[in-house]
Amino acid sequence: MVTSTCTVVKGGPEQAAAASAQLLILAGLTAAFGLGPLGVLVGVVYAVGLLGLLSAAMHRAGRSVLGPADLVTLARALLVGGVTAIVAEGLLTGWTAHGALVAIASVALALDAVDGKVARRTGTASPVGARFDMEVDAFLVLVLSVHVAGIVGPWVLAIGGMRYAFVAAGRLLPWLRGPVPPSYVAKAVAAVQGVVLVVAASQLLPPHLTVALVAVALAMLVWSFARTVWQLWPAARVPSAG
Repeated sequence: MVTSTCTVVKGGPEQAAAASAQLLILAGLTAAFGLGPLGVLVGVVYAVGLLGLLSAAMHRAGRSVLGPADLVTLARALLVGGVTAIVAEGLLTGWTAHGALVAIASVALALDAVDGKVARRTGTASPVGARFDMEVDAFLVLVLSVHVAGIVGPWVLAIGGMRYAFVAAGRLLPWLRGPVPPSYVAKAVAAVQGVVLVVAASQLLPPHLTVALVAVALAMLVWSFARTVWQLWPAARVPSAG
């Protein structure tokens, strides 16, 4: 993506506002649904990690401000913090709030279609923004996978873990970090994962249909990653210079 200059607000106040917004989300979940202290703690730790990593990424890129699209992505990331708190509380105490989880995750997924459009229309697309968007997507899918694993089985964790496994493999096999042509198919497959996991989390479908739906989503994801590896494979056979 091409970096361009834009009118933005300074990052410090934005991040302070983001921290406050995360606390408000956690407070709302506590008041409305009974989120416990463990879930709140996880949500706070998540927010600290999120804002710390975002600050570090902006510093490395020589940026001190967030663009309009980045603000949308940041809002999505805060919603993911709420989902993370709900899932963590459920794992640690058995407490559940399926309705809240599905509602918050659905909004986060819907906003995924917004930040890209904002970036294009305002001319504020940037590598940092694209990476931020991708990481938020990946983490939401991971957290949803953890939740859905308790519904259909631990094999669902493969959906959330596959992207991280691919990144880890790239550290051992540098050719896996090579560029690949943009693919609308790959983007569609990635988008399907979040939608399917939210449907599974809602438990609106009969159990056997939920299992089948998630299995199809996993098969699509395996195919997509295999396709990417196949595209990158020729680079593995090219001798490195020196």
